[in-house]
Amino acid sequence: MNVYAIFADHVREAVAELAREGQLGEGRTPEGLDLGRIVVEPPRDPTHGDLATNAAMVLAKDAGMKPRDLAERIAAKLAAVPRVAKVDVAGPGFINLTLDAAFWPVVLAAILRAGRNFGRSTMGDNIAVNVEYVSANPTGPMHVGHCRGAVFGDAMASLLAFAGYKVTREYYINDAGAQVDVLARSVFLRYREAATGEAADIPDGLYPGDYLVPVGQELAEMHGGAFVEAPESEWLPVFRSFAIGAMMVMIRADLAALGIEFDVFFSERSLTAGVDRVGLMIEQLRRSGEVYEGRLPPPKGAPIEDWEDREQSLFRSTAFGDDVDRPLVKSDGSYTYFAGDIAYHKDKFDRGFRRMIDVWGADHGGYVKRMQAAVKAVTGGQASLDVELCQLVRLYRNGEPVRMSKRAGSFVTLREVVDEVGRDAVRFMMLFRKNDAPLDFDLAKVIEQSRENPVFAAAREPHRIAFYLHDLASDFHGQWNRGNELPHLRFIMENDRELTLARLALVHGVAAVLASGLSVLGVEAVQELK
Repeated sequence: MNVYAIFADHVREAVAELAREGQLGEGRTPEGLDLGRIVVEPPRDPTHGDLATNAAMVLAKDAGMKPRDLAERIAAKLAAVPRVAKVDVAGPGFINLTLDAAFWPVVLAAILRAGRNFGRSTMGDNIAVNVEYVSANPTGPMHVGHCRGAVFGDAMASLLAFAGYKVTREYYINDAGAQVDVLARSVFLRYREAATGEAADIPDGLYPGDYLVPVGQELAEMHGGAFVEAPESEWLPVFRSFAIGAMMVMIRADLAALGIEFDVFFSERSLTAGVDRVGLMIEQLRRSGEVYEGRLPPPKGAPIEDWEDREQSLFRSTAFGDDVDRPLVKSDGSYTYFAGDIAYHKDKFDRGFRRMIDVWGADHGGYVKRMQAAVKAVTGGQASLDVELCQLVRLYRNGEPVRMSKRAGSFVTLREVVDEVGRDAVRFMMLFRKNDAPLDFDLAKVIEQSRENPVFAAAREPHRIAFYLHDLASDFHGQWNRGNELPHLRFIMENDRELTLARLALVHGVAAVLASGLSVLGVEAVQELK
């Protein structure tokens, strides 16, 4: 039972009825109004009522009326809706509704019937949605910076599934770039260390973390000293493949500790293994006119990383709103990251996904427009790409910045944080700020079990669920405390069985809503505070 959806339908019917009765601007019909823009939500100020709608504000122009005048007519219709006790028009045309007190027991009964399924919806109509998140380079363990995108993406995927979409969770393995060659060279030094007994000297530019030591040892056990003096051309492909596999085992274990599993792990290297799908994609766009041979003008201001003063294959991204056309092939004949990413998203489209959602770090914000342009071009406008950006996480302990990890060599690992404070605490706190706002994460405060710590207040923007659950748990906690001082407000009334049962039904209803919301966020509700 979705109260907001129910009353959004009442508002839409009120507007349509006004149009049929000729009470809108001359000639206005229900078909000429975009009723999809109507939103019903809680009012910002709880004293204004139970529900608020923007209907008059968003429809005034289409209706040919002033917002306030339209609001008055909509309000008159809504006043006749069952369970509506009061309707007010505020400001320039907002409509606030107060519901009859008898309505809320009906809602509570629906909650108790639904249990953890309360709030589940079929609005997604089983539409296939691909949600890609994390996609960290396979060069080491996941660090705390990856954690936020991982939790946000996983919670958003769960929320979409809860709303009736057919969701595929996907991880893109960036195993075709220069960084995996750097990984292989780093592993080679650890292999040589294990094979010869001589301590490895890790130069700048390679990965110094101790996590590569066991990888080198495994290779030494497999190959002995066969590659110690061999040229790089012989050992590089062997070590690269083995190292990527070892890193993905580590990454999967880190994700599992956070309660995250993927349906698909897609290898970037597979795009050019056997059939060159990147090259085929470029030729497809060349035939349709979105790729051409040309030169890029020198960049103004800060240099553009992929700018080269030469004739080259360019994607016409300016035709889709980007600032400059983008190169697809480097001077050495290899493909740019952008070319690979286009081919990858075309592969998603070929697998049947018309709606794609990517979760990226905020440092990739400048990449969004061109990627959306590319998806539009390569799918002929049949697919859409939405990108959610996650800001940085700053890690503290008792207000002091946490230093880098000895094991990783340059950062704090996700696993260290999860092992210290627990999976559920990490997940909830990562969602307790909007994803595009920076997040300060204090390890000491997170593990406190107190009312000030929202994690243990019982826990399509997942952060809205976290906010709501926190507010609900806080209100319930406050009501419980009021009963300590005012006996008539207690949940259990020794001399009034019916009232006790009614209040216990409320307790169970609150518990069901908390459990339902927490399950969407991937958080397990604690049974009690200790």
